[in-house]
Amino acid sequence: MMKTFAAAIALAAASALPATPVLAQDAEAPSSPGWVETSNTYTQKLATFQAGFFPINASASGYEQYDGLVSDMALDRDDRYLAGARALRAEFAAAMESETNPYVQQDLQILIDSLDQSILGIELNRKYSLEFTEVPQNLFQSIGILLSDQTAEHRRPKALELLQRFTGTWPDTEPMTELAKHRFEASRGEGKMGPYVVEVRESLPKIETYAAGIRQLFDKYGIEGADEALDAMDAQFADYRNWTEEVILPVSRDDPRLPEDLYAFSLKAWGIDADPRETMKEARRGFYEIRAQMEALAPQIAAKNGWEDTSYQGVMRALKAQTIPNDEIEAYYRGVNAQLEEKARELEIVSIPEYELSMRLASEAESAAQPAPHMRPPRLIGNTGEQGTFVLTVGNPSAGEGEVYDDFNHAAASWTLSAHEARPGHEMQFAALVEQGVSLARLLYAFNSVNVEGWALYAEAEMLPHEPIEGQFVAQQFRLLRAARAFLDPMLNLGMISREEAEKVLLEDVLLSKPMAKQELDRYQFNLPGQAGAYYYGYRKLVDLRIEAEVALGDDFSEKAFNDFLLSQGIIPLELIAKAVREEFIPSQRSES
Repeated sequence: MMKTFAAAIALAAASALPATPVLAQDAEAPSSPGWVETSNTYTQKLATFQAGFFPINASASGYEQYDGLVSDMALDRDDRYLAGARALRAEFAAAMESETNPYVQQDLQILIDSLDQSILGIELNRKYSLEFTEVPQNLFQSIGILLSDQTAEHRRPKALELLQRFTGTWPDTEPMTELAKHRFEASRGEGKMGPYVVEVRESLPKIETYAAGIRQLFDKYGIEGADEALDAMDAQFADYRNWTEEVILPVSRDDPRLPEDLYAFSLKAWGIDADPRETMKEARRGFYEIRAQMEALAPQIAAKNGWEDTSYQGVMRALKAQTIPNDEIEAYYRGVNAQLEEKARELEIVSIPEYELSMRLASEAESAAQPAPHMRPPRLIGNTGEQGTFVLTVGNPSAGEGEVYDDFNHAAASWTLSAHEARPGHEMQFAALVEQGVSLARLLYAFNSVNVEGWALYAEAEMLPHEPIEGQFVAQQFRLLRAARAFLDPMLNLGMISREEAEKVLLEDVLLSKPMAKQELDRYQFNLPGQAGAYYYGYRKLVDLRIEAEVALGDDFSEKAFNDFLLSQGIIPLELIAKAVREEFIPSQRSES
């Protein structure tokens, strides 16, 4: 899973990024990047507008002029945002009529779609939801953007200003906790939903973890002068916890389900543009086929290792028993990554970078914020060599006392997890964005989970035949999980299955640990409703496109050329990638042969 805190709605500000055309069009692409300059002029208007409301996201994208600033929390913020967004949308729609370059038109449509999504999201939340903000987690994640090995050293001191603005110790500012309380009170209305009660309860014990994690970051990076603000943070977090217990818990809802139109919006925001009932059917069929493949592999693995239990459940238990100690896990994963890279080069699967992969273990606070291993994307704007980082987690702080989280820290899991998060998965996606350059619209506003996670699951499939049989078995287990997500998430949110029934599937069929199953169910129900189905949906679209290209090219098909071409397109809607494959890749491969 790619870390989505700052990437989901990336916001940027004015600064043209040199780029080259990356999509095929009916018209011949211009030889100069003049269209990019035109496109970026439009994108800069939207980026600057949004950064005025949410500068932390602009900072995360790499715009240093927004380092240290905090989000607009004024009570009239949404009214001002909606007015400005609608005016910009009208301007971009008019430009669509006057611009003739197809690349510029395509980028304008990306911007319009992004604005439509943000406008509808605000309108739906106003209609349905009380506004509750987990301020401690937001502060930890925001500080972590600046205090990171991935962030240039000269930017890190701005973390102090950010902390001071969050805590109201910066001149003429108010504590973010108090501003969040005001926004909650202003959002009250008849029939509106509070947050899900389980989500609220589980956020409370994490507050101290986030406070400790923030202090550790200031110590680690030697940022001086923070004592006053850190002490204020501790007091404000304690008060916010009390307020959450006294005010938020009583209005929290017991049913995690969203209204159907709000869930439909969530699906579309993540990139799933199909009827969820149709995607469920396809996922259930895939679930059956993948489980059968695991059942076929299990006896072979049992025979190889001399195990008596040949069932796929028994083989999984035995594989999970081969635990990698926490102090050895990073080195072990590095070794596996090196082998995958060697295979990809040797077999010409995809072009692998020559520089070393960036990887590290997660802190306790990072694991609290995001328990699953993930990729932290690099700075996208103004990148001077910063890399994405594969962050390994070894536990779920929300798990019950004594429960074992053993889904990623065993040898067999290292293969497919590395292929997904590292190479040739997410790490190479974002490296390609930085190295090849795309227009600002495509760099910052075309992102969705279907694009991103579809490639990463496809990358797992590309490496699966070249892994040891134990790695292949777990690769199938992870694919089984992705298929399960694609029908369990909508079934839960549409009221077609209970949490207990969904948990039974994850524990007994997918063979997850209980903490991992809980993490999954929390994800479907309240952390990221609708997102989990994006993996399998995007994967199936890419696989379909791959076979289409193979059939069209026959003996002229090159696996490496195809995969390199996919990466060169950037993180854009898969429909546009498919257009590029059909109109650019396939004709170019024929002409070369």
